[in-house]
Amino acid sequence: MITNSAIGIDLGTANILVYSKNKGIVFNEPSVVAVDTSTKKVLAVGQEAKEMIGKTPGRIVAIRPLKDGVIADYDITTEMLKYVIKKASKKVGFTMKKPTIVVCTPSGSTSVERRAIQDAVRNAGAKKVILIEEPIAAAIGADLPVDEPIGNLIVDIGGGSTEAAIISYGGVVACQSIRIGGDRLDEDIVQYVRKQYNLLIGERTAEQIKINIGYALVDHDAVSMDIRGRDLLTGLPKTISITSFEIRDAMKESLLQIIEAIRATLEESPAELSGDIVDLGVILTGGGALLNGMQQWVNEEIIVPVHLAPNPLESVAIGTGKSLNYIEKIQKTV
Repeated sequence: MITNSAIGIDLGTANILVYSKNKGIVFNEPSVVAVDTSTKKVLAVGQEAKEMIGKTPGRIVAIRPLKDGVIADYDITTEMLKYVIKKASKKVGFTMKKPTIVVCTPSGSTSVERRAIQDAVRNAGAKKVILIEEPIAAAIGADLPVDEPIGNLIVDIGGGSTEAAIISYGGVVACQSIRIGGDRLDEDIVQYVRKQYNLLIGERTAEQIKINIGYALVDHDAVSMDIRGRDLLTGLPKTISITSFEIRDAMKESLLQIIEAIRATLEESPAELSGDIVDLGVILTGGGALLNGMQQWVNEEIIVPVHLAPNPLESVAIGTGKSLNYIEKIQKTV
């Protein structure tokens, strides 16, 4: 049963979102922590910490404690969660109570990785921690009928991973999870610019390039963008112009791996559910679903209707919070 002291957390590689039944999304900031390496003290969390990336003196480092959807730095993740839970609790209005927290985990995560997430959330101040698989949370957040015996294919393209899952009757029937997402696309852009132009750019610049002129593998009218970085030959600042065709080619290999994961999931589908997927189509969620041309490209590649979730960036967080309504049925199948 859902209670007012329960919140859902989307512990994403790129962003952390917190959902409350009564208030909706109450926290949405980058999964970044700024730490003073000399004192080990946390200086900033979220948007403030992200602003520091690549701009801090030597003793201050901006860390992403989550990698590929799982915890890479346990202590920093716990500190980040304490900050997130405290801030979210004030907005929701249960400052005196320890909340029950539902948190999602990648379906491809190991039992050790899941335990680490559970322990970190509990140590950050949770009364009770319930884990839910990310594809199920994404499907609930996208308003799909997860508790009915109907096959739904959800593709969640997050910052650290992509998960393609067929969900029926509250459980995952078939799933492919690959550790490729928005962060890998950013890295592809950084490496391309370095190799082609001998120009070093930061991850924030790469992300802006991806958002502004990044395209899935579809035909489009070329657009260009001026970008700034450090010339690796002279060491001096330099500005170049780059086109959307170049960025598309830079991301091509990673995008093809995402489509292969979707195809592999479809191949694992039981025959009875395949008909449902042909009728209902594929639902895209996650930040990667917003890449220019992504919906059109996936549709062309798998020849099945492709739909964008109502709110791709918040689907997992909303589903994590709403999952308390389904939790008994889900826990029997997880």
